[in-house]
Amino acid sequence: MEYTVQKLGHLAGVSSRTLRYYDEIGILKPARTNSSGYRIYGQNEVDKLQQILFYRELGVSLDEIREIMNDPDFDRAKALEEHHRKLLDKRKQLELLIANVERTMASTEGRITMNDKQKFEGFKQQMIDENEQKYGKEIREKYGDETVNQSNEKLQNMTPEQYEEVTRLSNEVKDTLAEAFETGDPASDIAQKAAALHKKWLMFYWSEYSKEAHAGLAQMYVDDERFKAYYDERQPGTAEFLRDAIHIYTGFKPQNS
Repeated sequence: MEYTVQKLGHLAGVSSRTLRYYDEIGILKPARTNSSGYRIYGQNEVDKLQQILFYRELGVSLDEIREIMNDPDFDRAKALEEHHRKLLDKRKQLELLIANVERTMASTEGRITMNDKQKFEGFKQQMIDENEQKYGKEIREKYGDETVNQSNEKLQNMTPEQYEEVTRLSNEVKDTLAEAFETGDPASDIAQKAAALHKKWLMFYWSEYSKEAHAGLAQMYVDDERFKAYYDERQPGTAEFLRDAIHIYTGFKPQNS
């Protein structure tokens, strides 16, 4: 069966403008254009649109989707398996949060008693799931499944006091880093304090410390645009500054130096 832009948009629940934009940026091209100049979509395009909407639902950027969809080795069956796994993870997270809200309501009404750890279970799992979705592939390739799983377990087992402290530390790292950035010197005392605070923050997640791993993580903050955007949010160049400060702190020497 074939569809015009309007009919496919109605079928999929997206606007005609969205489909035209997908065509313009090379994510979803029509099968052909008819004699009247209308875009015509066939079954292959319907299937591709379904994949695109799966990725959008999972928070994948349009640039990433375009790269995936235009990959000559793209495997639709494997992609569906991955979608299925991630949606199950998302459902699990929603169920945890719903259960947490229900227990909190019951606790407020005096029907049950919740301990402090239970109050934060859903939120910590949400943090783990979000990190897996955004950075899981890169982190697991770099450090291995065992290391990442241990880090996730450590987060899940944090006490409320530890969870509060690691959140406070995260903010202190960013504030100290912003102050250090103004000096322009990654070797300055304030920059080295930021690197030390970053190590302290890391140890809430890592089971053991390695200078090499710390330096490697700092380099990934620069190489990976998502990490870079996080640290450069206040001031462009902050990710590179933090990397340099951590490299000095750890005594790391780049190979090309």
